[in-house]
Amino acid sequence: QTTPFEFQVTPYPCDPGLSLSPGRSVMAEPDYLEGDCDELIKPKKLINPVKTSRNHQDLHRELLMNQKRGLAPQNKPELQKVLEKRKREQVLKAQKEEQEAHKKRSDLEIELMKRQQKLEQLELEQQKIEEEQENTPEFVKMKSNLRRTRQETDGEERTT
Repeated sequence: QTTPFEFQVTPYPCDPGLSLSPGRSVMAEPDYLEGDCDELIKPKKLINPVKTSRNHQDLHRELLMNQKRGLAPQNKPELQKVLEKRKREQVLKAQKEEQEAHKKRSDLEIELMKRQQKLEQLELEQQKIEEEQENTPEFVKMKSNLRRTRQETDGEERTT
C-alpha cells in the first residue's frame, strides 16, 4: 500500500527495523498508522497560536470581505513601493535642479557662455576658410603666397 507521503506500509508496523526493499523510499513509515500497537503515544496536531489569535482572525475576516467587494490590497510589496517612491523623488529633484540652474545664472556664467559662443563661431569661420582654400585651384594658392612674400619684403625695405 502507498500513502500520499510516497512510502509503503510494512506488514509489521511495530517492527523497529528499517530494511529497504527496491520499491521502498528512504523515509520510515510511522508505526501508529495501522493501529496494531496501542502502547505507542500517538501525536496530536499542534495548535498554531497565530491562527487562533483574535487579531489574526479579524484581519483574515476583513481581507475576505475586501476581496468579495473587490477592494483587494495592491500586489506590490512594501519594499518595491518604497523604492519606486524614492526613484520618483530623485527624478523630480533632478528636474528642479535643472530648472533652477537655467533660471539662476551668475554673471560669470553668462560671460563664459558668451565667450564660448564666440570661440565656436571663430572655429566655424576658420573651418569655412580652410574648406574654401582646399577647394581653390593650386595656381591661385601659389599666386596668393607670392603676393604675401612680396608684401613682406616690400614692408622690410620701407622700414630700413
